[in-house]
Amino acid sequence: MSAQPAPTNVIEVERALGEAHHPVFHLLLAILCGLCLIIDGFDAQAMGYVAPSVIADWNVSKASLGPVFSASLFGMLLGALGLSVLADRIGRRPVLVGSTLFFALAMLATPFTSTIPQLIALRFVTGLGLGCIMPNAMALVGEFTPAAHRVKRMMMVSCGFTLGAALGGFVSAALIPAYGWHAVFWVGGSVPFVLAVVMWIALPESLQFLVLKGRVAEARTWLAKFDPSLPIDADTRLVVREPGTGGAPVAELFRAGRAPVTLLLWAISFMNLIDLYFLSNWLPTVMRDAGYTQSTAVVVGTALQTGGVIGTLLLGGFIERFGFVRVLFACFACAAVFVGVIGLAAHTLPWLLLVVFAAGFCVVGGQPAVNALAGHFYPTSLRSTGIGWSLGIGRVGSVIGPLVGGQLIALNWSNASLFHAAALPVLCSALFVLILAGVTRQVLGGSRPASVS
Repeated sequence: MSAQPAPTNVIEVERALGEAHHPVFHLLLAILCGLCLIIDGFDAQAMGYVAPSVIADWNVSKASLGPVFSASLFGMLLGALGLSVLADRIGRRPVLVGSTLFFALAMLATPFTSTIPQLIALRFVTGLGLGCIMPNAMALVGEFTPAAHRVKRMMMVSCGFTLGAALGGFVSAALIPAYGWHAVFWVGGSVPFVLAVVMWIALPESLQFLVLKGRVAEARTWLAKFDPSLPIDADTRLVVREPGTGGAPVAELFRAGRAPVTLLLWAISFMNLIDLYFLSNWLPTVMRDAGYTQSTAVVVGTALQTGGVIGTLLLGGFIERFGFVRVLFACFACAAVFVGVIGLAAHTLPWLLLVVFAAGFCVVGGQPAVNALAGHFYPTSLRSTGIGWSLGIGRVGSVIGPLVGGQLIALNWSNASLFHAAALPVLCSALFVLILAGVTRQVLGGSRPASVS
């Protein structure tokens, strides 16, 4: 009687990740991805902090720095669109590490510039690296997190961008008077350079991605590091619940019934980022023109970002309890009200700060929720592309918002009219969320209803 072959050891990756309790591993992953986003936010806003010093040092006009700001945003847009697709081809880990090292070197080269065209070129190049950090960091954290906590952790990590942008203001305020504007770029380049080295050593690759790409031996190695108690050997078979996809990742966003959700996610992100960047760029200036001192106007702008940080931290828990649609609709509908009354509240500082804080909670805090929705909806093989293209298309709105706001201000619109107009894009986001509710029920066919609708 012939001997029977030994049964193959089969491990379902999602179940292994969900059942294992390794807080140190998750903390390390959250710290590395969170630091990536903090540096991302710091470096994305660095030019804004050093702009007055550059103008004085180079004796150039304020208008000459406009193309510098635009170059950075355009680079971030292309980075989000292009490198997120690359990450769904070769992996989150190499793209995150490579992009971090890339924009670190670009930041370190910036102090050597001496002309506006050189600065434009380097800010564009820096933006390419910065643009893909958010989609890949969120995708990687989401793929290592049990489904019950995925949205909350993705949003908490994404909060690092806003924290980095705020931290950059304090760091720049300390560095520039003592060491000049060049020091901001030295710090902004040195820290991510060191972080890239640490990530190369410690940052894991998505296990689901590795299995779907047939890189099973590499997946076994990372899973053994994640949970040494698992019985893993060379014959262990790893499986994931979802199928892989073929073809171009961007084209796959429109296949298998995903087209309407893809277009709605792009529209929601586009409309919300029009408001986010309009408020971020023009709110302090408008408040200064309304009669407040420069320091008070800055405090008003800070209230917007503070509301965004708190909104990001709290909305994830609400979404896990009530679902994306209910929370996002309430968030954007309230945002339309709060943005619309900023001009009416402008003459009473306590009310102004409260309304701006609430607007930041909804507008700034709502954007990571939209990114998390993209990460939740798309499968592993499309997750980075899905988040990246939603954010990338949305960043077109980040360019349009400040430009349209500047034109309306130049036409001498009253504050009340200005913010009434600003409420319209985010109101559109709320309406698109309602449409999304019906579309997702059809696309998902009743699966995952609690988390989406």
